[in-house]
Amino acid sequence: MATLSDAQTWPAETPPAQQFCAEDKRLQVMASYGIDELDGDEELARIARFAALLCDTPSATVSVVEAERQRFLTHEGQDVLETPRSTSFCAHAMLESDMLEVLDASADDRFADFALVRGEAHVRYYAGAPLVSSEGAPIGALCVTDTKPHTEPLDANQREGMRVLAMAVKRRLEAHRQRSQADRELRASAARLQSMLDSVPDIAWSAAPGPVFDFFNARFAEVTGVEPPKEVEDWRKVIHPDDFEASLVKFQHAIENTALFEDEWRLIQADGSYRWIVSRAVPSSDDPETARWFGTLTDIDDRYRISQERELLAGELAHRIKNIFSVITGLVTLRARDNREHQEFGKELSENIRALARAQEFALPLDRKRGEDLIELLEILMTPYGTGDGLAVTISGDAVRFGRRAATPLALVFHELATNSAKYGALSVAEGHIDIAVLKEGDNAIIRWRESNGPQAVAPTGSGFGSRLMAMSIEYQLAGSMDHDWRETGLEVTVSLPLEKLAE
Repeated sequence: MATLSDAQTWPAETPPAQQFCAEDKRLQVMASYGIDELDGDEELARIARFAALLCDTPSATVSVVEAERQRFLTHEGQDVLETPRSTSFCAHAMLESDMLEVLDASADDRFADFALVRGEAHVRYYAGAPLVSSEGAPIGALCVTDTKPHTEPLDANQREGMRVLAMAVKRRLEAHRQRSQADRELRASAARLQSMLDSVPDIAWSAAPGPVFDFFNARFAEVTGVEPPKEVEDWRKVIHPDDFEASLVKFQHAIENTALFEDEWRLIQADGSYRWIVSRAVPSSDDPETARWFGTLTDIDDRYRISQERELLAGELAHRIKNIFSVITGLVTLRARDNREHQEFGKELSENIRALARAQEFALPLDRKRGEDLIELLEILMTPYGTGDGLAVTISGDAVRFGRRAATPLALVFHELATNSAKYGALSVAEGHIDIAVLKEGDNAIIRWRESNGPQAVAPTGSGFGSRLMAMSIEYQLAGSMDHDWRETGLEVTVSLPLEKLAE
């Protein structure tokens, strides 16, 4: 792109470049100036008026020479707007290395037959400073004219003044050329962006501070069949009535705090139906007064309905599993009731099954959002023993997510620890206490089980079924480790689990 200084890159008092005197190339350069927009330009008119004053002539103009005509961009002292190129003084002047001055055109064989000379314009005197583009293409002239012949040519100061004024004209033309080219590039870029945004499957929008919604891609009209909203309240006509108010509160909060916005609601379709979408918006800055907003609406209806179906199936599965646990517990209790040798084993097995049932209900609930936090799971498992401040079990620490696969082994391990504590440890006495802490350390979750105010912890002499069950659950199913510390003050257990494995 040309710059303002480019007007000086073509040397003064030098003929135009031969290659740009070829008409096709010259006209290409002319087309880049956006000449139509400079017709009557006030800055050029001021330059022309000063040129007439400087040279003591009644008229002056800035002319450009096109393919078939000469156009006058300014009309100081004359009413003629254009002349044929074949009878143009400036068509000659623009090819000169310096000014062209004609004292009496009627006596000059080159111009005596021109209509401007023989007709009502009665041009006799002409002085024109060539206008040459930065590339070296001749485009026109800054000229002064008089209806009377001049006996004396311009003096040195006047000629230098005309050169300076011609340079000012070229700077003005180049500045307009730059702006025109920048505008064309901006329009082309905007057109490409618009085409790209119109081709994407999502709805895209932007809003000025307020917010005032000032842009939507074509997808909005295609999907909804209605005019895009201008203000927030206008969204009421396209958002499902049951979803609008709640989403409005969230959006207004985002506007006030220039925070990221995301919400799911139902968008009206051209056929009158509704589909679920996820609406996202981001601010351009953190200033609520000046921030623009850019947003998208993405159709998630198919995914949403699949998710709803899965939740329904999951609920049905959870219900059936819960019934199975109840049946198994009932069968174990029934079979062990009449056999004293099996009663204790049956009781322990039933408690294990109930612990699994509680873990399963937490990981795959029937009537609420599925739990995913490890502390919540531990609170569910320890509820029978009393959890919270002043009670037998205290649970605290970091939020750690876990997946459904981890729920069962975790339930077995901590139920076994709690059962042993109730038999031999802190939970076997009224003043006993257990503190469970969940910590994130690097890529692992650390669970520390500390018993206090109970009997002295004594290491078992052998490895029973419970110990093997815990080892299998921690080491083989969760790829973790479990350490026991049999202290005089009570048992301490440290469980280390990889976060990645825990989240599966």
